[in-house]
Amino acid sequence: MANQFQGTGRRKKSVARVRLVPGTGEIVVNKRPVDEYFNLEIQIQEIKRPLEITGNLGAFDVFVNVHGGGFTGQTGAIRHGISRALVKASEDNKAKLKSAGYLTRDPRMKERKKYGFKKARKSPQFSKR
Repeated sequence: MANQFQGTGRRKKSVARVRLVPGTGEIVVNKRPVDEYFNLEIQIQEIKRPLEITGNLGAFDVFVNVHGGGFTGQTGAIRHGISRALVKASEDNKAKLKSAGYLTRDPRMKERKKYGFKKARKSPQFSKR
């Protein structure tokens, strides 16, 4: 396959390996259709957004391998990976995707738990006596 473009997207604990192949606009996530893998329409729209912005909605078949994290993190990782692959496909897409903020990796991560606390910031109940 000569004309395929790859991109890696990350968000929280999720990592998505994305492959764009010229085709009809089919999106496959972990060997399942996207509407079967994600049950919320908002998540599917979020995945398609980079393709809509660049005008490539029906131009590429998208094959995704994603693992780690939950559905929201995976959605963000797939969006990031598609955006990176679209930049490799055509350098003209870079300005549109950058202005939309899709090429920036979201740095927010889960904060680590501290000793003496129940969670990252939740402390035991305080009593003066």
